[in-house]
Amino acid sequence: MRILLAEDEPQLCEQVKKLLGAEGRVVDVANNGTDALHLGSTEPYDMIILDIGLPERDGISVLREWRSAGVKTPVLILTARDGWSERVDGLDAGADDYMTKPFYMPELAARVRAILRRQSGQLNPVIEMGDVSLDTRNGRVAVGGIPVDLTAQEVAVLTYLAHNIGRMVSRTELSEHIYEYDGDRDSNTIAVFVTRLRKKLGSDLITTVRGRGYMIDSA
Repeated sequence: MRILLAEDEPQLCEQVKKLLGAEGRVVDVANNGTDALHLGSTEPYDMIILDIGLPERDGISVLREWRSAGVKTPVLILTARDGWSERVDGLDAGADDYMTKPFYMPELAARVRAILRRQSGQLNPVIEMGDVSLDTRNGRVAVGGIPVDLTAQEVAVLTYLAHNIGRMVSRTELSEHIYEYDGDRDSNTIAVFVTRLRKKLGSDLITTVRGRGYMIDSA
């Protein structure tokens, strides 16, 4: 799952990238409101974490412009202000949730997971796919209760397909959601990751829709 982090504090950006990366998320960073507006408007993010106090353009105005343009990506706003009015402004502008700085990193991760689950219709942080289970809290995968080691990119592919159970996902869409903005988005490598996942998790888990993409059938 690919996330945009619009935040101008370098240390916080590194902490959040490390935190969410450990759960199999890909995180792009925008350090100002102008870049955040552009990326959020043009890239297919699964979620956006948006600081209100961005330089160049404040987060609230960016959020309002996204929503006016029809961008429906879920947004979690961050604010260093304690006043209730800023939180109300953010929610009224179209935010899905908010957190006040300073905050605990585990709570941020939990709120991100909750928003992504709601977005995909998942009710449980552990997604069950037959004998295969994916714990979205830590990216751990098991088959029949036995842990299986996956690479970060294999976890990313599995996570995106698991959040879209029952829906065909093209190679292009997968590549857009597992690589960073400036990464090498080679959709041909998706087939390699799927082959590895089948070897490790079972050949029947991921179905190929010939000439179109892949899917995990609904239970």
